[in-house]
Amino acid sequence: MSSNSTGVDFFVIKALEDGVNVIGLTRGTDTRFHHSEKLDKGEVMIAQFTEHTSAVKIRGKALIQTSHGEMKTEAE
Repeated sequence: MSSNSTGVDFFVIKALEDGVNVIGLTRGTDTRFHHSEKLDKGEVMIAQFTEHTSAVKIRGKALIQTSHGEMKTEAE
């Protein structure tokens, strides 16, 4: 979506249902879960990748917006 003064892009996750899980995964030789959040319908989380976070897993119906475009998770 937008970048801060360091040029790092932010991404937006909007929950389309209650109970959407957002899980941060670590960098390095062993990928591990290191943080999780639960969003309810309509809640928005603004995030960015960091020196500790290399990937994000989203479970549940959500809209994800990045500088590369917009996508929705698939229904289960």
